[in-house]
Amino acid sequence: MTVLIVGAGPTGLTLAIELQSRGVPHRIVEASSGPFEGSRGKGIQPRTLEVLDDLGVLDRFLAAGADYPALRIHLPGGDFDRRMDELREPTPDVPHPNVWMVPQWRTGQLLTERLTELGGHVEYGVAVTELAGANVTLSTGETVAARYVVGADGGRSTIRAALGVGFEGDTYETQRMLIADVRLTGLPRDVWHVWPGDDGRSQRLGLCPLPGTDDWQLTAPHATSVEDILAEVAPEVTLTHVGWTSQFRANIRMVDRYRVGNVFLAGDAAHVHSPAGGQGLNTGVQDAYNLGWKLATGDDALLDTYEAERLPVAAGVLGISTRLHNRHGGDVQQAMRRDDPELQQLTLGYRGGPLADERRRQPGTLQAGDRAPDAPCSPSRIFDALRGPEPVLLAFDCAPPPMPGVRVVRVVRPGMPTGPDTLVDTDGHAHRAYDIHHPTLFLVRPDGYVGCAADSTDLESIEAYARRISPAPQSVGGR
Repeated sequence: MTVLIVGAGPTGLTLAIELQSRGVPHRIVEASSGPFEGSRGKGIQPRTLEVLDDLGVLDRFLAAGADYPALRIHLPGGDFDRRMDELREPTPDVPHPNVWMVPQWRTGQLLTERLTELGGHVEYGVAVTELAGANVTLSTGETVAARYVVGADGGRSTIRAALGVGFEGDTYETQRMLIADVRLTGLPRDVWHVWPGDDGRSQRLGLCPLPGTDDWQLTAPHATSVEDILAEVAPEVTLTHVGWTSQFRANIRMVDRYRVGNVFLAGDAAHVHSPAGGQGLNTGVQDAYNLGWKLATGDDALLDTYEAERLPVAAGVLGISTRLHNRHGGDVQQAMRRDDPELQQLTLGYRGGPLADERRRQPGTLQAGDRAPDAPCSPSRIFDALRGPEPVLLAFDCAPPPMPGVRVVRVVRPGMPTGPDTLVDTDGHAHRAYDIHHPTLFLVRPDGYVGCAADSTDLESIEAYARRISPAPQSVGGR
């Protein structure tokens, strides 16, 4: 067994799917007796939707969720509606521009279904009791000698504690919130209902309808009882059921290391956020998406880039969610605005990082380290070409030779010669998205970021980069 994943939340499940799709031997254990039951992290950001597309589950998430509803602010002088963020129309390079609401328990369910389809499974009720290097003792008494261990076991991570990695930041003991999944009658389900506090600025109660269910997510700062807060603030509501409940306290923390030897941290084990802005679950999924293909190579230098790439991203995202968190206590309407483009995580990338290799004499607006954009072509889209576990060379207006371990896809203008693995950019969307003015090569990493960008004559740089990220002699598993 090559990789032991500890924790079967969205982060651990994403990593397990990535490894299973690549044929990398692994186990995923979860201390809880069953899947998580709450709605907690319900916002799926646009970049995460693109990750789910690559994992083969996007259609299921789209069927299970919905756009965020408008807010209905209930004030003594009357109600009014407004949006947290305006809905955006899809564009050729961003097919999924809006945050998508799916209860976290459903996210776990859909990812588990995908893992099962690929032949994997979660071992529930199995905890880690001891960690020594990559040797792990489980609560069953079994000792596991793994090559790699990944702690995806949440904010109270057993793996992080065993490593002795610090978890710097703040816990706001006085800032507590009751969160619960409830069923009720007396309210329309087409809006998210918000009641401000007596000062007219802070939030006293929120009731958000959860798509694909009969449930609502209740949020109430400083409350301790679902029944009491509803009776006090919204007596017109009839409570019919109380499900998962939690007392949330604001924790804003992160590690200073993502790797200790052959043990890695991901998701909430590495960073915990305010729920403001819906960043925590999404950042964890993308930790796993970054780490999975690197674990599959077994290359030590490549695995070092996980921390180098993801730690700055987590620090930046933590800053965004902290700023949003600190808006609370101000005007409730502004406090709930979510129109910062960075929240979508589409602009996050690794430009200037250890795996960003920009080789062109005249780089365009899209550079090495950036997210590889989508574009409709004929007979399929750019994202269709990028889907799968291997790196992809997008060759714009040129015809490079085959490369071992790399799928070569030509992208040409109408009227140019075509052949197998050729996309015709019929409306010019791909050339505009990739800012193409002369024949160009983009080697796209398995996680959808441009690794190396070179002029069409610089095959040597592309080949060297391909060898760097696909070191076959050290590979720990294949598809």
